[in-house]
Amino acid sequence: MFAPSDLDVLIPTRDRSGALAVTLSGLAAQTVAGFRVVISDQSGSPVGEDPLVAAATRILSHRGRPVELHRHVPPLGMAEQRAFLLDRADRRLVLYLDDDVWLEPDAVEVLLAAMGRLRCGFVGFALHGLSHRDDVRPHELSPYEAWNGEVRPERVRRETPAWRRYTLHNAANPLHLAERIGDADRGWQPYKVAWIGGCVLYDRTRLTACGGFDFWRRVPPRHAGEDVVAQLRVMERYGGAGLLPSRAYHLELPTTVTDRRAECYDYVFEAS
Repeated sequence: MFAPSDLDVLIPTRDRSGALAVTLSGLAAQTVAGFRVVISDQSGSPVGEDPLVAAATRILSHRGRPVELHRHVPPLGMAEQRAFLLDRADRRLVLYLDDDVWLEPDAVEVLLAAMGRLRCGFVGFALHGLSHRDDVRPHELSPYEAWNGEVRPERVRRETPAWRRYTLHNAANPLHLAERIGDADRGWQPYKVAWIGGCVLYDRTRLTACGGFDFWRRVPPRHAGEDVVAQLRVMERYGGAGLLPSRAYHLELPTTVTDRRAECYDYVFEAS
């Protein structure tokens, strides 16, 4: 089993002080303490000067969740920012958490329990987009397949049937999936994914062994999909799983990654 002291929570942020404060408040309210929060800030103005972020940081520290805030400029792309965070992690597990995600109070506890049980490369929560909660999309739920027993390595690429699983995480699909499968015996059910965005817990040693985000030098600074590449590489060697019900909620702000013409997948997999 893993303890909260085994965990670094890694948060990349840029020009989203209000959302970051909400994200940090969710971490402050977790049922477990002892994890560390590491933030990489690429905002125009230092995010630590925002009163809401400063207050949330103080609350986290007061409640036994120390915070490290790094000013990391100039921006060189999301892959480089994630690599920067990984270089500053030193615990057995790392949770990459986007700066616009609110977690239910037991989210970290469940992630740690799932990783301790499954012992795979990563586990994660797909994000609920609750503005779509009445938009039920049965055709997008059809690729769902539970992991029963051991989570095994998988090779997932655009040309494989497993790639179609990406639709599972559109809109409020994670919510509708959880409603469909009902209560899980352990309080969580692992399932097969193409990738997960926004809330992913990695075995740090395994992520590093697969290269982490070292490909950042091979992609243009304006890019997207860096988390997809990292997860596909980890999943191929060690396996990965999503968890239902998800305990992560997207704040549904406009994306800060507005130029998506350069997909990291093309530079890492198609060019090799």
